[in-house]
Formats: sequence, C-alpha cells, structure tokens
Amino acid sequence: MKIEISLHALRLKNVAGTFKGTSDPFAVVTKIATEPGKKPEVLGKTEVIKNNLSPNWVKVFIVDYELGSNVKVAVSIFDEVRKSENLPMGCAVFDIAEVLGARGNTKGKQVKGGGTLYLHVRKSNGSGVLRLKMAAKKLKNVEGLFSKSDPFFELSRKLDAAGGKTWDSVYRSEWLKKNLNPEWEEAAVDLSILTEGDFKKPILINIYDHESKGNHTPMGELEITVNGLKAAAESRKPLAVRLKGKDAGELYILKADVSGVDSVTQKMAAASISSALPTSSPAYKGVGASTGGRYNFLDYIAGGCELNVVVAIDFTGSNGDPRQPGTLHCLNSGQRNDYETAINAIVSILSKYDTDKKFPVWGFGAKYGGEIQHCFQCGGADQHLGVEGVLRAYHAVFKSGLVMSRPTVFVEVIRAAAQHAANAHASAQAQGGQCYTILLILTDGSVSDVQATARALEDASKDPISVVIVGLGNDDFSGMRFLDNFSGPGTGKRDIAQFVAFNQHRHNSQSLTRETLNEIPTQLSEYFASIGVRPNPPIQRSDSSIIMEEEEEIDLSLNIDEDEIVVAAGGTDYVTY
Repeated sequence: MKIEISLHALRLKNVAGTFKGTSDPFAVVTKIATEPGKKPEVLGKTEVIKNNLSPNWVKVFIVDYELGSNVKVAVSIFDEVRKSENLPMGCAVFDIAEVLGARGNTKGKQVKGGGTLYLHVRKSNGSGVLRLKMAAKKLKNVEGLFSKSDPFFELSRKLDAAGGKTWDSVYRSEWLKKNLNPEWEEAAVDLSILTEGDFKKPILINIYDHESKGNHTPMGELEITVNGLKAAAESRKPLAVRLKGKDAGELYILKADVSGVDSVTQKMAAASISSALPTSSPAYKGVGASTGGRYNFLDYIAGGCELNVVVAIDFTGSNGDPRQPGTLHCLNSGQRNDYETAINAIVSILSKYDTDKKFPVWGFGAKYGGEIQHCFQCGGADQHLGVEGVLRAYHAVFKSGLVMSRPTVFVEVIRAAAQHAANAHASAQAQGGQCYTILLILTDGSVSDVQATARALEDASKDPISVVIVGLGNDDFSGMRFLDNFSGPGTGKRDIAQFVAFNQHRHNSQSLTRETLNEIPTQLSEYFASIGVRPNPPIQRSDSSIIMEEEEEIDLSLNIDEDEIVVAAGGTDYVTY
C-alpha cells in the first residue's frame, strides 16, 4: 500500500533572532531505520513558507506501508536563513501505524521549545502525473495604486468531509513579480494526490498576490476537473477567473497532459472529455462525483473502522511443563518465551488500530475441575488493557489450577470469536460505525480434527473476522498449512485464515508481524465488499480536538544543501530485533 504524508504546524517558536523578522520554516522528513541492517532514508523536504510560524506545507510525501511493518518518520523543522545555513526549530517522531489508527488519521506532537507539529496520513493511488502549464491575462490588480500584484497559483483537492466541502492545497507555483499577465512554469502534480486518479473530481485553482509576510491576497479562483483542464487545453478557450462573484481575469490552459495512467483509465477519461466543458458555464466548471472504484483497507480505516483483536492461547500438554526451562510456556523473568514474544510483537501492532486497546484473552486445551476446556477466559476480566494486560492475563492462567491436557481443538474459539465479531460489528453499525475482528491463535501443534476446523472457518467466513494462526515449536504444522490454503478463489468462500511458523521469524519481530498480518487488509476489504458496505467518509478532526503528545528525543543529524539532504549521523534509535 502507498500512503501520503502531509504536514502542518501551529505557533512554532520564532528563531530568527531579535530585529530579524519571522522565521521561514521548512521541514525535512526522514524514514527512520527500524530493522537491523537498515539505514535511515531522507524522503525529502517541503517548500519554505516565508515569515510564518504556523505553516501549512503543500508538499506531500509518498511512503510504502504494510500492515505489520514498523514505519517511523522523523520530521525536522528548520528556519531557512540562507541556502546553506538553517536554524533548527524542532523535531518530532511519528509512528505511521499510530497515525493511521488515530481518529482522522492525524496526530500532533508538541515541539520542544514551542509549537505543535501535525502529521496526516491518507491513501495514495498510483494514478499518473498531470503536467500543467497555465497563463493568465487581465488579472485584477490587488496591490494598490502604486504597484502591481505578484501572482502565483495553488491547486487544491476536494476532501470528502461530513461537514461539507473542504479544500486542501497540494501544489503551489512560483510567484511572478509585478505581472498581471503571468505565464507560470510547467507544474508536475501527482494525480493520486490531486484527485485520487478521478478525472471528474473537482479541482480548485486559486490565484494569489504574493506577500513577503505570508498573508497572501486572493486575486481570483475557479473550479474545474482534469477532464476540464484537458478540454480547455485542446480548445484554447479562456476560463473565467472570479473574485467575490465578479470577473477577475482569464486563465489559459497551455498544456494539460497526463502520463503514467493505464490505458483503460485513459480511454475512459478521453470518452468524457468532450462533455467536460459545458458551453453554458463561463468558468467551464466540472464537478463530477467520485468514481468510487475499489476500496481498500486504508479507506475503511480512514472512515473510522475499528480493528478488534481476540487472543487465543494453546495450553495443551504438548507445550511441556512450564516449570521446566526450555519449554514453550516457561516463564523466566529475564527472557520472554515464544508465546510472550509473539503476543508482544503482533498485539503491539494491532493495538494501534484499536481505540480502547482492550482485548479478550482466551485459552484452550486445559482441564479445570477434571474437565477439558476448549475455550476459557484468561485472567479475571473479559478484556485486558494493552499488550501488558494481555501478558498479565496469560501469566494468570498458571496460577489458576489448570492442568495442561489434550487434544488441540480450535473449533470452539473460532466459533466464539466469529460470534464476538458479529456482535461487535452490529454494535458499531448501530452507531454508524464499522468493526472488524482478528482472532490470533497461538499454538504449538497441529489441530486434532482438521476437517472440523475447516468447516468452522468456512462458517466464520460470513462474519467480519480474520483468523491468524502462529505455530510455535518444532511441529511440522502440515494441518495448519492445509487450513491456510483451504478457502478462497474457487471455493465460493472468503479466505480468512493465515498460518505463520514462528521459528522462521524468531530473530526478526518485524518479519514476523509482516508475514502474520499481510493478508488482513485484503480480507477486510473483501468482507465489506461482499456485503455491499462502503467505507464511511474520512473522519475530519480539528487541530484543537487532537490529543497532543510530547516530542520524542532522537539522535538524528542532517546535512542540508541546495542539491541534496543526507543523514550525517543517527536515525537508528528505533531498531528492533
């Protein structure tokens, strides 16, 4: 999956110095190393915003992301004094999974020394590049009697907000000094950012008079689509620029070429260009609705879909005596056993998408009062807070008088989890939300009845659930691999099972979580598609409603010059094994 990162800040500390005006901030985004052998990677820098302590940068950064991967970025803010001399204004570290799991996919960090930095994440669609060249004529001068305006333009995308139309700037041109008939340099804009690849989605073009203090004066605007831009380029007809309902000049589209789009998309776009510019519209506005397309995991998460996690732990006798060192359940205060390691790695990732971070923890394969139990509650509560709560519930079982037994049966925990998933989603739906459940089964051996387990998975495939089975120990797990391949294309049933052998990822927790969780995004989107449920509109959050977190200290040194930014030192504080 590709995601977009955008940034803005509020009330940064002015570091320009006494009598030197206001800082000119820009930000550098660095992907921090989180795996052994990896190096930090500079993703790029934003534009410089002159004389502004609350910058809203238009530069967007594209990052590859997988559920289960540990992606962290450091955002370093600088005041541009001269091209080679920059004063630091603060730095903050963001965990991308935590941002995706936050309401509105936005998190804020308090910057040491003053101010707040916000990072927002949204889905990116690989939809080609719009190469746009524009010129304007007869713009109205807004500078006053004794000077001329210095025009530049911005392109803004339309956001689907529950409160109505919202525009978000994604491109800003250069400004041309004292020119009411400007011809700007060609712009190259990623269509996935501008319109999500939809040639009929509205674009807002704003023209401003540049002011050195940053309070730019509006000169006019118009609303159009990619198809409208292409048609205007072909016709060479001017587009009307309006300011407060009055004519404010003409805009000419000299070039509007799209590259890097698949042939089917281009043919669909070409078929509708002829109707993109209704002659009755003086500004040639085109405000087509989104094509919708295929929704993915990020669409549902952005709309507030909750991920619930249920943990089921194998307490059968084949795990060995937990009092003996080297057995799978042995509790040693100095080192985690394999069950603890798997719980810590996987639940840590999934908890970032769960608002209340409370998880049911169940056990199976143990005797209580002489009777074998294939699904029982671990700990003294039906849910446990965070990873530490899950681990405490797991540890509590060994103080409860259980007798480890056999056989290994998954059927009851699968059925119970499927019912839990159905109830959780129904409860969320009643409040206008959505919910999807992940059952994490940790086991040391193959199930006793593979066919019965397969039938239970088949029955559960109608519910909003995925089942992840992690095999610990040295069993051959042949039955588990059968379950992994049981359903899916050709069976008429949704694929909901994933099996991973822990030993293959013992020394790399990120490899374990990636392999364990990599099928869940597809399984989630396929479930909602199968029942005809679209994502809710992306949640919009005001800055004041976002919970602030303190800035994290990070050892990161950057060398910045006009042509290149490189990591001079640090950027490895978050490497995990």
